[in-house]
Amino acid sequence: MQRKIKKTICIIPARYASTRFPGKPLVDIAGKSMIQRVYQQAKRVPDFSAVYVATDDVRIFEHVESFGGQAVMTLDIHQSGTDRCAEVLQILADEEIGFVVNIQGDEPFISPEQIQQLIDIIKDETVEDISQSPPLATLAKQITSTKELFNENVVKVVFDKKLKALYFSRNPIPFMRGKEREEWIKENLFFKHIGLYAYRADVLNAIAKLPSGRLEVAESLEQLRWLENGYAIQCGITEHETIGIDTPEDLEGLHMKYEI
Repeated sequence: MQRKIKKTICIIPARYASTRFPGKPLVDIAGKSMIQRVYQQAKRVPDFSAVYVATDDVRIFEHVESFGGQAVMTLDIHQSGTDRCAEVLQILADEEIGFVVNIQGDEPFISPEQIQQLIDIIKDETVEDISQSPPLATLAKQITSTKELFNENVVKVVFDKKLKALYFSRNPIPFMRGKEREEWIKENLFFKHIGLYAYRADVLNAIAKLPSGRLEVAESLEQLRWLENGYAIQCGITEHETIGIDTPEDLEGLHMKYEI
């Protein structure tokens, strides 16, 4: 039996009221807003049937429409991008949507190849039924510096031999007993989590209804809620580095480093 092809859509959550960088999606980067750059990178991915910006702010909504993009107004109560994506899925109410990719709105130079890799993981072409595809997928990249390894803002991930996530943490994992910190990176492989997610549509609807979990609250990592509730997260290894912009200083550093 031939598997029925389902749509894959991209949703880019974008808030105006960022604590560390208010108005971040609309900031100018060499003549284009940050959200426009993210949107245009996503549009380069051939598997997407549509790309949407999900926002709770009319300024972002109108700006996206001004450059020809598609935007969806959402509620202002969401605690995570995943919750915002789930609302968009409900608003669209399109049963032909099988997969949703959540791209962060603060990575203006995200690689389309990296996004496609994530899609290929969750749209497992070896299975006939979409329900046999991974529930959730994300990416990881090897950590190569001690500074990054011990930075609590860099989320670490460990996975099994089939690349299914076992745990995510702000602490280095695994712990290297009896080793000095400078030795850890030489003695074992460590991976950081790249904050892109792909969801099966049915799974996205389900996880958005889950209450916060004990591990999630402790680490402030929403993906731990999914693991706590038994949802498998399939990982892929990427060589692409992401360039997230969380603060005005990050933006200034970006201009200096890349001369944009």
